[in-house]
Amino acid sequence: MLMPHPVVLRGLLDEYEAAVLGERADDTGAPGPRTRDLAYTLCVSTGTRDVARALEAARRWLAAAPALTPTPVPVPVAEPAGVAD
Repeated sequence: MLMPHPVVLRGLLDEYEAAVLGERADDTGAPGPRTRDLAYTLCVSTGTRDVARALEAARRWLAAAPALTPTPVPVPVAEPAGVAD
């Protein structure tokens, strides 16, 4: 099974948790559309059919993922203008 990149998965998890806390439920008490969309995407990304299982899988995968640190981009050092060897 393909696994989502940890950065993408972390973003989905963070967005889902924010939507659960910040989005109002609809008239029937069900989660709002953004929360439902994120739940679906988490399920697809983790190969599950239940958002609770998707959250468990996402958290488990993120805990096992190596720490991702940005690779520094080397900055070329230019010689000052007018300096001759």
